[in-house]
Formats: sequence, C-alpha cells, structure tokens
Amino acid sequence: MYRHTRLHLLAPLLAGAFLVAPASLAAAQSAPAAAPTATCSISGVFPDGKVHLSGGGFTPGAAFLSSPTAAGGQFQIEENGGFNRMNVENAKYTVTQNGVHTQCSGFVE
Repeated sequence: MYRHTRLHLLAPLLAGAFLVAPASLAAAQSAPAAAPTATCSISGVFPDGKVHLSGGGFTPGAAFLSSPTAAGGQFQIEENGGFNRMNVENAKYTVTQNGVHTQCSGFVE
C-alpha cells in the first residue's frame, strides 16, 4: 500500500522535472553573452613626451575622449572594438561611450 501511494505522489513530480529541465536548459543556452569589459591604456612615452593611447572591448561607433589637462574630443571605435591614438599628450584620459566611463591606465607623471 505504501509503495502504491508513493508512486502516485512521486510520479507527477518526476514528470514535471522532465518537462522543466529541457526548458531551463534552452533558456540558459539562449541567454546573451556578457559584453566584454572595455579597457584603455597608455603604452609608451615618446622622446617628445607624447604617448600612445589604445583601447579594446568597446562597441564599434562613436566615443568621446576627455582629460582634465589635455585635448580630447569625439572619435570612432573600430569594428573590432578597439582604437589607437598616437602622439597624444601624456595625461589622465577617460573614454566615454553610451554613458559608460572607462578610465585609461598607465599615466606617467
């Protein structure tokens, strides 16, 4: 008698698990991947004191470069999500794109 009762109670639970598992697996597989983290850095100081500024992981399109002590302005992120700016003033820079601010590392005082 107990075995019969247990089967009646457990059968709907087991059936439900088999129905929910494929749906949850499909939902997990269709979730969008997280966007890559954007980075920006100063790499190399030229003899004239200017630097090479580069970055990656951005969304292709318009971005804005700003600095409290050097000229900035709007520029384009390439299709691969990166950019290179040669011979810019050695300063602390921020790249802003779609309201997200990315501080550039590597400032040399």
